[in-house]
Amino acid sequence: MPKRAPFDLWDRDSRHGIKLYVRRVFIMDDAEQLMPQYLRFVRGVIDSDDLPLNVSREILQHNKLIDTLRAASVKKVLGLLEEIAEKEPQRYADFWKEFGRVLKEGPGEDFANRERIAKLLRFASTHDDSVEQKVSLEDYLGRMAEGQDKIYYVTADTHAAARKSPHLEVFRKQGVEVLLLWDRVDEWLMSHLTEYTGKSLVSVAKGDLDLDKLGTSEDQEALKRAETELMPLLERMQTALGDKVKEVRFSHRLTDSPACLVLGAHDMAVHLQRVLRQAGHEVPNTQPVLEINPQHALIRRLEGESDAQCFSDWSHVLFDQAMLAEGGQLEDAAGFVGRLNGLLLQLANQP
Repeated sequence: MPKRAPFDLWDRDSRHGIKLYVRRVFIMDDAEQLMPQYLRFVRGVIDSDDLPLNVSREILQHNKLIDTLRAASVKKVLGLLEEIAEKEPQRYADFWKEFGRVLKEGPGEDFANRERIAKLLRFASTHDDSVEQKVSLEDYLGRMAEGQDKIYYVTADTHAAARKSPHLEVFRKQGVEVLLLWDRVDEWLMSHLTEYTGKSLVSVAKGDLDLDKLGTSEDQEALKRAETELMPLLERMQTALGDKVKEVRFSHRLTDSPACLVLGAHDMAVHLQRVLRQAGHEVPNTQPVLEINPQHALIRRLEGESDAQCFSDWSHVLFDQAMLAEGGQLEDAAGFVGRLNGLLLQLANQP
């Protein structure tokens, strides 16, 4: 394994580093059947006594011996990586900085070795908020909170955005560690790596979360009282926002922020939708759920707003702020600025 990543590492059509020999006679140096794409950084030689000297690409594609050679090669490489990770952690950390994002392609390409690859993955986390990806899933399991039965993670387009995500607030308050993911391959990785050693991997920004075990009974009671008092607010906000949102509901994720967006369990992250649109891809429109914090002062202020236009402006500003926090792009940025300035002027002119 090279110490430095080659310039064409992200060109998946580039020539592979495995040279095929048959009885010490060179056959080809582009034997993609001998090593999967997620190990394309490996350099080496395979010499076989069992293949015919006139082997062709067609034979390689339909030869059971090639499948055996490939499986043995992958097993050898993964075994070497496991040994380095265990005995030479600093060397493995250097390797991860160069080739970690490529190895993250593994769980989606190599189902048979998914568990072994997952053990080799490294992430940043809220354990120390460091940008360095050094936390293994085994490390995470060893620090799991009492009663926790899931591995939580959040994805974003930068480390700062992931670290400051409003979805982390209740987890930070209760001391539950969350993995921070911001590489572009991470969304794809997590769509294939759904569990590890029987523990489900769950995004804190998608779907409904069972957070009852993460709060004290006093917190839960206070939240229920606030929800009961503000129940009519949900319908008013839903009407004001229209088809921008699938639903407006109370949040159990937030402690400091007034609102956040939540996607369906299988929806594409907002920041990834933005990147794909900028690249010219067609991305299906998804309606997020707007979750509001019933204990936040802004939500309390909104509940007492009787002016219909002002209420609508506040609702749209909260939605747009939540969209920006997710790394999304506003459809009407000028409208957001106009509403925000109007509300600030209104507050400034109040006695």
